[in-house]
Amino acid sequence: MNPDPQQLLRVIAPVQDGLERMRNVIALQLADASPAVRDMVEHVGRFQGKQMRGALVLLCGDASSNSTDEHASIAAVVEMIHLATLVHDDVLDGAKVRRRVACVNERWDNQVAVLFGDYLYARAFALSTDLSSRLCSRVLAEATRRICIGEIEQAASRYDFEMRQERYEWIAGAKTATLYAAACELGARYPGGHESMGANMRQFGYELGLAFQIIDDCIDLTASAEQAGKSVGTDVADGKVTLPVLWAYARADEARRAAIRDAYTLEGIEDRVARLRAACDLAGGVEYARARARELLNSAVARLATLPAGPSRASLEDMAGFVLERNH
Repeated sequence: MNPDPQQLLRVIAPVQDGLERMRNVIALQLADASPAVRDMVEHVGRFQGKQMRGALVLLCGDASSNSTDEHASIAAVVEMIHLATLVHDDVLDGAKVRRRVACVNERWDNQVAVLFGDYLYARAFALSTDLSSRLCSRVLAEATRRICIGEIEQAASRYDFEMRQERYEWIAGAKTATLYAAACELGARYPGGHESMGANMRQFGYELGLAFQIIDDCIDLTASAEQAGKSVGTDVADGKVTLPVLWAYARADEARRAAIRDAYTLEGIEDRVARLRAACDLAGGVEYARARARELLNSAVARLATLPAGPSRASLEDMAGFVLERNH
């Protein structure tokens, strides 16, 4: 099932005003005298995308009756960190297109992309130090550390076709779900109270983010670049063995296992995903992965029962449906 293009707009409707303030904060923070930086800021502005993590800060703040005047700035910090991870990820993945726009590393080069990602991190954390509570800086510094560890562990696990699902989920959780968790915790907890509510919403965000990454891994194997609006097949090209492939490999005989390994490693293969599809039952693996994502999202939604009923809680519930049905 494909998501209704208007679904996300309905999901974020309760916090549209806050998102507009967030965007204004980001624009102010990224205004720079350097013409080269301004050019790159304008360029990445075209693939900022869904801004789900910023919306989660605002929705969790509103749903937990914890909104403050600083929540829009917290959302801006989270979105700038996310944008920095996208720029760096595209370098790591060798990606060429994101949101149907050339990636920074493709439009310029890897060196410039790494430096621009660092610039975005610096602007994000500079803003976090201007807030009245240090909680935002502490939570997001720890989140950024975990994101880096997740990426390092993923790089160390290339071509590991016998990886346990628990390790796959730990890596996917560290590199992706961590920022979702931090966004939801800060929304519900900032500037420092509501610790139990913050912990509950942190877990909601973690499960939502892990499901998001699992679905993303499915999209990388099944969608065309036109459908996804970004480079696909990068996981296979980079030796990343994701949950659908782990499922298929575990159930394959030795001949099929060898064919799966060949799809990843033989030189001269132009379309590795097509070779992989021919080598194994990817459909079964994708179905299994989507079922796991659905399980995580059901658990996440159940955690919202602690929140009072209202538009923002309903939007958080609908966010889970959007994550499961997305194809880009």
